Amino acid sequence: MVNIPDTLCHLNGQMLPLRDAKISVLDRGFIFGDGVYEVVPVYGRKLFRFEQHMQRMERGLSKVRIANPHSRAEWLQLVRDLVAAQPADDQLIYLEITRGVALRDHVMPTDVAPTVFGMTSAMKPPTAEQRHHGVTCITARDFRWERGDIKSVSLLGNVLARQISADHGATETIMFRDGWLTEAAACNVWIVHEGALLGPPKSEHVLEGIRVDLLAELCEEVGIAYNLRPISEADVLAADEVLLSSATKEILPVTRIDGELVGHGAMRGRPGPVYGRLYEAYQRAKAEQAI
Repeated sequence: MVNIPDTLCHLNGQMLPLRDAKISVLDRGFIFGDGVYEVVPVYGRKLFRFEQHMQRMERGLSKVRIANPHSRAEWLQLVRDLVAAQPADDQLIYLEITRGVALRDHVMPTDVAPTVFGMTSAMKPPTAEQRHHGVTCITARDFRWERGDIKSVSLLGNVLARQISADHGATETIMFRDGWLTEAAACNVWIVHEGALLGPPKSEHVLEGIRVDLLAELCEEVGIAYNLRPISEADVLAADEVLLSSATKEILPVTRIDGELVGHGAMRGRPGPVYGRLYEAYQRAKAEQAI
């Protein structure tokens, strides 16, 4: 039996205890995974990159043809209500919008109201040991669907990919499609080559993480070259540094892939200097950009 906390959540306009929240078994999010979600980090009870998270959520809703049920101001109030209901200062806000409740049919219904759900939990950042020593990853073929650009609640492919790394005691699974880097199960992936931060180009195969533009800003701030271009599996395995980024991990160094140490020379198997500079810049951004 799962011990569901008694913190408040939002469901279709109501704030209620999470353990009391219920949806219909005919909700298309439950039946088809027909919906999108967003995760907004909160630091010191302030929202980090809220506008950018809302923009991505709006793009996702548009791509799957679900009408946005709220204005930006309404979303802001909803999220602030959730933050106020959680005792932790640092939080993760989870928002989910499904197409709504309808009789089971693959065709999108046009006469149903979207289901809106929101909850919050205490932030669980990487440990000091992970930041000091880096983390381990393994590689796998990217077997997920073709629309990785949509932050869909249909996450079975990502669940299977993440379980591969869990089964091997690793932090993440770095995936390749036809030999080219896409992303990890729940993170964007970056490499450092000759002092430059490189990531895969924006495409339908890669979720446009909020940190994609953020890291571009931070690189400009601290004088690190930045480029999005196709990255081969060989590029990753030969990189000077490999980094993960996500709402929960912020930016995190990878120091071992498939049992082999990352990097070269004295920095082999250790977090590198580009990571160090970006991590410090990230912490400054958290203090300056949260609202």
